[in-house]
Parts: sequence; C-alpha cells; structure tokens
Amino acid sequence: MILPRPDLPGWADLPFWDTAFPAVQQALEADTRHILPPVDDVFRALALVAPDDCRVVILGQDPYHTRGKPDGLAFSIRDDFAGRLDSLGNIFKEIESDTGAQRTKTTLDDWAQQGVLLLNTALTVPEGAAKGHAKLGWNALTRDVLMRLGDRPRAFVLWGGHARGFAKHITAPPTGAHLIHESAHPSPLSVKAFRGTRPFSAVNDWLKAQGKPPIHWGDPERGS
Repeated sequence: MILPRPDLPGWADLPFWDTAFPAVQQALEADTRHILPPVDDVFRALALVAPDDCRVVILGQDPYHTRGKPDGLAFSIRDDFAGRLDSLGNIFKEIESDTGAQRTKTTLDDWAQQGVLLLNTALTVPEGAAKGHAKLGWNALTRDVLMRLGDRPRAFVLWGGHARGFAKHITAPPTGAHLIHESAHPSPLSVKAFRGTRPFSAVNDWLKAQGKPPIHWGDPERGS
C-alpha cells in the first residue's frame, strides 16, 4: 500500500506526521499483503471529525480484517457487507438495552456527523491478520490525537484493555473534566462483560449535564 500524507484540517500539525509517519509509510509499502481498509478510507475518521467538532471519542483497536467490511471508522461496517457483524452487532444490542433506540444501519457516519470520533489505535490491518499492524507505529498517532483533544472537556469511551491503555494520554482540560468510560470490548470474546455497561446513556447524560445536545445512537431515519 502506498499511503500519501493526508490533508486533515485541525490534525495536520500533529507531531506524528514528521516523527512516525514516514516509517509507517515505508512499512506499508513493503508489506505485500492486501491491506485494509482501502487507501482512501485509512484516515476517514479524522477527515470527518475535526478537533473543534469532536465531542465524543470511541476508541477501537484495528480495522476489521475481512475484505469489504471496514470503512475507516472504528466499528463501522460498509452498508453493502453481507457477513457477520460481530462487535457491531453486540454494540447494537447494548444501544437498545441501554437507551431503547434501535440500530440496524451499519455505517456510522451519522455518529461522526454529530461529533463522535470513531478512531482505531491502528489504522490499517493485513487481510485475515487481526492486530497485524498493531506495532507498525500507529500508536503514536493515537497518542497525539488524544493529547490534542485534552484542551476542553470531552467524553472518551475506551473498550477493552488495549484501548484503556491509552487513557494515560488523555490530559486534563484547563477547566472542567472529561468523562472517561472504560469497559470490556464488545467483541464476541468479551461480550458478556460488555453487556450492561451502558456507555451510550452515560455519554448522553454527561453531555446534557454540560449543556450540550445528546448523541442520537439509533438509526438516523428514526430521528432523535
């Protein structure tokens, strides 16, 4: 994969681009496997949510490693994918039990439009090799993004031990306080511990306490 440096308003001056990205580019170019997601979607999460628009961060691990499934947003799945939903299906069940809202639409662009940054800690993965790029250098980007977002109170949702390990990079805002909601990952491997953690109502209760509109987690056509 040949991955050019993107033009991302609000994120373009992160240290990552000069310190770690060149090595990531070289590693991707040398990897002869099929890399996911498609090159145009690698930075899609950051392209859709600029720092000033970000109200909530949901931190995932790496993209789905099945061809045709990842779309560049953590946990989001292309609408034309006909396979298993796995983690996203468990997220949908928790949305309904937590908030009463129903969700069937697998692409999560409408969440991004409401200021939810759906970021993976690795932005690429070789097909069929989960965590295959976990040590490629993407963690430096995750660190820089989280530190950039420490400038004012935001909600951070960290699912699973890997994501929770990045909590140390969430700096305290000058005024107020973040919401940091940590729990098990929604993967089928840990879903029993994920159920009942109620992250969606916790985020919305916190946003409303801040005087901000809540996130509509259900299908966009159902309204808020």
